[in-house]
Amino acid sequence: MALSPQTHAAAAEIIARYPVGRSRSALLPLLHLVQAEQNCVTTEGVQFCADQLGLTAAEVGAVATFYTMYKRRPVGEYLVSVCTNLSCALLGGDEVFARVAEQLGVGHDETTPDGSITLEHAECLAACDYAPVMTVNYEFYDQVDPDSAQALITGLRAGERPLPSRGGPLCSFAEVSRQLAGFADPRPEGVAGPGVGEPSVAGLLLAEIDGWTAEQPPAPLVPAAAQASKDAQAEAGGTAPASAPAGASVSGSTERKGN
Repeated sequence: MALSPQTHAAAAEIIARYPVGRSRSALLPLLHLVQAEQNCVTTEGVQFCADQLGLTAAEVGAVATFYTMYKRRPVGEYLVSVCTNLSCALLGGDEVFARVAEQLGVGHDETTPDGSITLEHAECLAACDYAPVMTVNYEFYDQVDPDSAQALITGLRAGERPLPSRGGPLCSFAEVSRQLAGFADPRPEGVAGPGVGEPSVAGLLLAEIDGWTAEQPPAPLVPAAAQASKDAQAEAGGTAPASAPAGASVSGSTERKGN
């Protein structure tokens, strides 16, 4: 299926952003652009990008298959990504995914029969301080649990666009793909909301309360009495604490014994 004249015009605008002779740098936004029209990167989309940039289809395909944000099968109106990496998994991410999968009747990288929602495991959403997290079209929903995730999906299926925890208002997958290609959100309400919440600045707030500065490092985190005990042991000849493995010194190195 040929790409629309609007996409051709947008592609020319994207390429013009780059210096002469560096047009291949436009490949990533061009892939998002064709995905905005076709809801995935098709064979035709790969060839379109190759033709626009003077590349081979193999070169474009290698990029399109490397990055997980480029989909090779059509995505629904909403791409639901549930993080199941370590921090989120420890706090219930797998249970969230299981509940959503059961509710939708699909598994990883599958789309509901009506074409509205695609579900995927996300290896990491880079939001461990808000774990467990999920995104819809890359907008964050923080500290979810199976019940709140189910309520979110229910809202999507009812035609609602629940407000994300951070960032901009929710839009469709095609719309966010065009934004990732470098075009502004045309909606009047399409203004990014809060980008940072309290969990992200917890360390900074602690540093301010304790008066830490770059010039004066913070005090040791071990209690003073424990540190004094370690210092005394070191001065006495490096006797290891009772809890240390046999043959280990206070510094953690293994003592050599003579034959």
